[in-house]
Amino acid sequence: MTKTTGAQGRTEQQQKQNPSVLDNFKPLLLDVAVPLGSYYVFKDAFGMSTFAALAWSSVVPAVRTVWGLVKERKTNALASLILVVNVVSLLLSFVSGDPRLMLAKDSGVSSVIAFGILASVWLGRPMMTAGMKPFLVKGDTAKEAAWERLVCGASVRSGAFRRKEKAFSVVWGLVLLAECVARVVGAYTIPVDTMVWLGSVFLVGAMVLGFVISGGLAAEPMEKLLAAEVDAGKAEVAVAA
Repeated sequence: MTKTTGAQGRTEQQQKQNPSVLDNFKPLLLDVAVPLGSYYVFKDAFGMSTFAALAWSSVVPAVRTVWGLVKERKTNALASLILVVNVVSLLLSFVSGDPRLMLAKDSGVSSVIAFGILASVWLGRPMMTAGMKPFLVKGDTAKEAAWERLVCGASVRSGAFRRKEKAFSVVWGLVLLAECVARVVGAYTIPVDTMVWLGSVFLVGAMVLGFVISGGLAAEPMEKLLAAEVDAGKAEVAVAA
């Protein structure tokens, strides 16, 4: 029994130190992709009303927000923002029955999220960092310590790191804003029946574009800076010893 328990403990420790790809992307998936994507799936694929689609897509951000407040005693910025957007949209969902206006109004969800992300960069607190950090740190204590030195300005690499950190959020803000514009233009220029399914294509395309551009422009350079900071930290420890 002891051996089994010990083996299980080692397995759990290894999983923490070497999380899977899904574990790395889980914060982004839960805070952005799932709520935003589920809204369009419920509405376009399952034919739900705008009100019902918004209500069901609010479940994940609502749970994440409440869990953060109760368990972690802090707010999850992305989850809270999406929840607020959905609640406001619910209150406005009884506006005009014009199908084109309804299609255009769908873009409001992603547009408010986009402006929220861009505003967080302007305020110096990039909102997408919470989703990116687990992907780069991977549960490694040395990387966690290096990350903290980089974001608090204690490293010579801090300036470059923070610029890339902001760039990551800017990319996602602009991609979601572009998706919003494409939806509005499409709502008034493309046949309604076509736009109903094409809107989902816009969303998927925006998500793929966001991952590709933000990865190459910001995530990969940040990963290199983080690795260099880890090496520097180990060198300082060796010298001190």
